[in-house]
Order: sequence, then C-alpha cells, then structure tokens
Amino acid sequence: MEKFPRERIRNFCIIAHVDHGKTTLSDRLLQMTGTVAENKMKEQILDSMDLERERGITIKAHPVTMIYYFPEEKEHYQLNLIDTPGHVDFSYEVSRSLSACEGALLVIDATQGIQAQTVSNAFLAEKHRLVLIPVINKIDLPTANLTLVKKQLEDSLAIPADEAIATSAKEGIGIDQIFKAIIQKIPPPPSFPDQILRALIFDSVYDPYKGVILYVRMFSGKVKKGDKILLLSSNKTYEVKEVGVFCPKMVPEEALYEGNSGYIIANIKNTAEIKIGDTLTWETGGTTTALPGFQEISPMVFSGIYPLNSSEFEKLKNAIQKLQINDPAITISPESSVALGSGFRCGFLGLLHMEIVQQRLSREYGVDIITTYPSVIYKVSLRSGKTIEVDNPAKLPDPSYIDHIAEPYVKSYLIVPSENIGEVMQLISEKRGSCESTESLGHDKVIMHCYFPLNEILVDFNDKLKSITHGYGSMDYTPDEYRISDLVKLDILVNGEPIEALSCIVHSSKAESRGRSIIHKLKERIPRHLFKIALQAAVGGKILAREDIGAIGKNVTAKCYGGDITRKRKLLEKQKEGKKRMKTFGKVDIPQDAFLEILKTDTKQS
Repeated sequence: MEKFPRERIRNFCIIAHVDHGKTTLSDRLLQMTGTVAENKMKEQILDSMDLERERGITIKAHPVTMIYYFPEEKEHYQLNLIDTPGHVDFSYEVSRSLSACEGALLVIDATQGIQAQTVSNAFLAEKHRLVLIPVINKIDLPTANLTLVKKQLEDSLAIPADEAIATSAKEGIGIDQIFKAIIQKIPPPPSFPDQILRALIFDSVYDPYKGVILYVRMFSGKVKKGDKILLLSSNKTYEVKEVGVFCPKMVPEEALYEGNSGYIIANIKNTAEIKIGDTLTWETGGTTTALPGFQEISPMVFSGIYPLNSSEFEKLKNAIQKLQINDPAITISPESSVALGSGFRCGFLGLLHMEIVQQRLSREYGVDIITTYPSVIYKVSLRSGKTIEVDNPAKLPDPSYIDHIAEPYVKSYLIVPSENIGEVMQLISEKRGSCESTESLGHDKVIMHCYFPLNEILVDFNDKLKSITHGYGSMDYTPDEYRISDLVKLDILVNGEPIEALSCIVHSSKAESRGRSIIHKLKERIPRHLFKIALQAAVGGKILAREDIGAIGKNVTAKCYGGDITRKRKLLEKQKEGKKRMKTFGKVDIPQDAFLEILKTDTKQS
C-alpha cells in the first residue's frame, strides 16, 4: 500500500446502541470500497467470534483500512475504521477506539430512535472532541419514523437535524453521502512537526505463533521491521518483526506512517507486558511524553469460577489464562472453597462480559464450570481507622471490627416509553435507586437520570426493565461515587456450619427475604439423611430464617417378633444414641446441583 499524505487520511469509528445496524453499516462500507471481494463477503464480516455472529453483538473492537476513490476530487483516500462494541459492558473498548480517531459515525435506528447507549456514546465522543456525523439507519423499514428521530437528535443531543444522513445499510441507500461526509467533515490526523514516533496501543491479541500482536494508531513518525521500540509505561524495549494493516485480514507492509492504523509484531511473549492505552516510541530519540486521553481498565463485577468436576482444575486454569491473553480486561486470582474446591476469583467489566467469558470457557475450551453469585468491590472502614477493599463476602471481617461499609453507585440513563413511567419508578425504588430528573424525548419517550447501587442492577434489572417496557426500554450506566450503606453479610448455615460459597453481602432490608429464598431452595435440593438437618440464614449471630430436613426413619424393631417390650425399648434407646452421635460426626452431603440451582437463579425474587 502506498504512503498516503496526511491530508488524505481519515480515522473514524462507528458508535451506536446495540442492534442499531452498526456492523451491517461497516459491512457495506467494506463492500463499497472493494476491501473485501464480493465472493468472500458475508454478514458481520468483522465479527470473527462465533458468539459475536450468533448473538449479533460486537465484543472486540476490529480495525480495518479501506481505500476509497472520491469522484468529486478525483483522489483516493485512506479511511481507517475501528468497529466498536455497542453494549455498555464493553464501553472500555469504545473509549479505546475513540482515542484513536478524529471522528465518529453515530448510528441511530429509524424504527427505535435514540436509546440510552446512543446518548452515552455521543457524550463520550464529545468528551474526546470527535466530529460526530449522525446516521439514521433502517429507513427502508415500514415502521421507520425519520421525522421523530430528527426531532430527538435536536432535543436530546443538540445535533442539527439537517446534518443527519438517512440510510439503509442493508439496502445500500445513502452510503455515498456517508463517504462524502467522512471526507469533508472529519479532519485529517493532527500533525507533529518533530516527526518522532508516537503510536497509541488501542488493543492487543495473542497469537500462539507470533506472540502478542499490538493494534496501534500512528500519531507521528514511522515504524518498520527492524526498528527498536520502547513502551513508555513499562520502559521495555523490543525489536519490530512485522508491521502491517488490516484489510480486514492482516496484510504486511514495509512501514506504518503517521495517521495509519495497523498492527505491530515484536516478539512480545506475554500480554502482561502490554498496557492498553500505552504510548509506543523509538528506543533512541523517542518521545518521553505519553499520548493523552486514556483510562485504566478496572473490573466492576467479581465472581468465583470453579470447575464442575474438581479433576478439571488444571484444564480450567489453562483455559482462563489463554482467555486472559486475548481479553486483558479479565482479572484473575486463585481461590478455594470448602464446598466447591479450587477455583478462581475473576473480575469482569459487567454482567454481559461475565456471561461472554463463561460461554467462551465452555465453548472454546470445553470446560464445565460453576460460578458464584456476582459481587462488587465494597470499601470497608474498620474501627481501627483502616479501610480495606472487599470483593468476596468470605473476606469480610467480623461485624464487631467494622465501622461502616460503602458500596459503589452508578449514574444511569434510562430511556422508557412515557406510559411505563409508574412501573419503572416502582422498579427503581425496589432496587434502592433514586430518580434525580426526567426529560421528555419526543411525545412518547422519557429520559430518566437515576443513581443505583451497582450490586442491585447486576443480575436482573435489565430483564425486568425490558419486561415492563415490552422491550422498548433501554439503559446505560457509568461508575459514580461510593456511598455508605447499611450492608450486612448473609451466611447460610447447614447444621451450624457456614457454607462459604453461598455467603453474600446484602442490604439489611433484603437479608431476610434473600435468606429465606436460599434455604428454601436448599431444602428442595438436599436429600434426607439418617439425622435431622437444620438449614439457617444468619447475619452475625442472629438467625433470620430456618428450615429443617427431617431424618429418614429406620425401623430397628422390625426384627423383634413378640417377646418382652424392654427388648424393643433397648433397641430404640440404642438408635437414639446412634443418631445423636451421627448428628455430631455426620457429614451433610450437599449435591452439586443444589449449588448450581442457587447460584443460577439465586434470589432474583428478592
């Protein structure tokens, strides 16, 4: 590929709410620039994972370089597109992509209008000072309402309606106007007069043969095979073995120049050496100042992952380590539980991220796993004045040492139909949330600005919201501050022994209902033993709920035919003594499916 002058390079991404046609639009752009041959074209071409194709969502950011002939100027332009995920859990991917671009196409579904993540992504793009080009997609559908969407654009995002490009990515309508807008509205990459190598690492993947492949956006200078490069955050140096661009497969090039997006292979064996968002420069004569505008990835949701069969621990360990290489957002630490054996405490960016990781473990690596109830990071202030962070209920200190516990809150946008406001307000209150303000979005939708404890919206909030609004409600959230709450550790005791895997940190107002729910499920799942089993839910030393599983009766007097009654009494007394001893030394076998049942559904009812 020839070196393009900076003025004829455009770097842009596509941002949108889930399922608004972002991936279909990128397919069409690739097709119309001839980047992918017609005979190799397929839907969702940038979504390489089976899970992405199956669920219709983008999980990883995918860069691609296109060459477009612009007939008005009779010139070729190099267009670098980074296809980004739309789901809130992958907003870190979106943030990375935005840091590598000068403009963004904001895609809005003409049938659904502006949704929560449309608003969130638009604000994120403005924060990165990108040029926004609004694209109203799916205008070919009979339910499309172009006028309403244009009004929503002006009312909620303050974007002039006449800037919006009406398209149908599926039918190929309006694609030429999109290309024209990209070239005329998005500025070329900024210039650095010193021409020192500056490249932003916006992603990385691991290849078993080539090691870590860095996805980079070149801001200045050039890099070629044989160059010695330096990573600013770790101060480590490497020799470049290959550089190239994505078309959309990797295509080796002689060099990468300013404004390009591409890849660098440099014999990096371990992804731990790479910090996403880091600046890459020359080993000698390079820059000492990092490129701006990047955040650390920090997990928000934690869960224990254990092999269903304890003999598969090594298989799980290898699978998680391989997965972490391609998804650096997962954090891992070893953990063991009396009930579940050896496993790992894993940190995820959100519930969907957790679900995707679990599915990838079982599909791509063939490991059967069991996961504990998701939890968040709590800040626990002790009476001694020390503050500790707790992501696992088992590590929560004794209540007598705790002064107070603070939990993470999130700031959330909910976009719901006006007719469902009452029911949504009730759901918000159930989840200990508060609605700070509302604003209308057209005549039939409302944006609600709310605050929630993150722990409350982890499991079933989105499902309930979709159910109440018949699928028309949407939400997006960003982390906010920590607030002090009345939180307690709920323990589940079986014959007085706490079961660590079932412990959870809950608000005191929900402890009893959650405890009752768990022990009720346990009672259904634990088989009867030869002795009575007491199931209890407790907070500290206070028992909140109790269920008993009765003993199996055994007729020890069956062998006595007639004779003196004292003989029968003697046998019954002996049985009584035996049962007492059995209760003292007897072990309660809790079947695996009891854990599975509780950890799957846990207390969605609470």
